[in-house]
Parts: sequence; C-alpha cells; structure tokens
Amino acid sequence: YLIGEWEFYGLPLDISPAVLIPRPDTEVLATKLIDAARGAGACRILDLCAGSGCIGLAAAANLPNARVLLGEYDEEALKICRQNIRRNRLTARVASLKIDAREKPARTLGEFQFLVSNPPYIPSADIDTLDASVREHEPRLALDGGADGLDFYRVICEKWRDALCENGMLFFEVGIGQA
Repeated sequence: YLIGEWEFYGLPLDISPAVLIPRPDTEVLATKLIDAARGAGACRILDLCAGSGCIGLAAAANLPNARVLLGEYDEEALKICRQNIRRNRLTARVASLKIDAREKPARTLGEFQFLVSNPPYIPSADIDTLDASVREHEPRLALDGGADGLDFYRVICEKWRDALCENGMLFFEVGIGQA
C-alpha cells in the first residue's frame, strides 16, 4: 500500500487500503479462467467482488474477444477498479458497476459465459488471528466471509445462477479447507 501500485498478471494496478493486494494464488484463478475462456471466442465475463479488478482485467488483457464487467459493492474499491480500467487502456471492453453480490442480479445485466469471484472467505472469528499485515491493513469487508467463511459462496451460487448462460462456468478462489 505504501507505493500505491502492484503488478498482477503483467498489468500495473493502482491499489489502496480499500482493496486487497492481489496475491499469487489469485493469478492461478485468473489463469484457469483465461484458459477456459480462450476457446470460447466472443464471450462475456463477470468479475464479482472485483476489488482492484485484477482478475477481470487480466482476462480482458489476454482475451481480445471478451467483454468484462467488474462488479464491486464498495465505492472506494469501485474507484480503484475504474482507475485500473483506464490505466490499462481497456475501456473499450471493460465496464464497472456497483453490484452487491449478496443480492439477486438485475435482469438488465444479461447473461455471462463466465462468472469469476474471489469473495470474502475468511471465517469471522479467524480475522483477529490473521497476520498483522493483513488484519491491520486489508479491508475487513473483503476478508470476512461470515461465521464459516462460506456466506458469499452460498449466496452467489443461489442468487447468481441465472446470470450464467447455459453451459456457463463459475470460478471461485477458496480458502484452505473450503474446497
């Protein structure tokens, strides 16, 4: 956070205390998404709980026929998403929108071939046991996944299934012991 930027998947990203610092594990998720979407041709991708936008932006940068929507609930994080879209010159194919992943999506969003999410997944009681570098500096909103850490997975699977087209694919980052 001190320098205000981070590299993810070869892309320079602005970061702030409003978003998680992208980690190598998240690059694995981005790779899985990109590999799956590579053969899909023109496709729509939704990055839900987007934070800095790193996953969706990596997909857009590597999939020239993809259109990406970065969905983020927190206003400050959404500002970072928008800065990163501009910074990486992806405004023609990437949009951002305030979206609450806990709510059923508006029909106007349409359908997506791919939905990717790195939602909050740390159990609430475990937050205080995290390393101080995470606990004291990363946004709690992006960490706290409820009592067992699975709240967002449940709600996304329940409420967002209709946002995926037939044969659409869902990609999640999960915590240790949650898969």
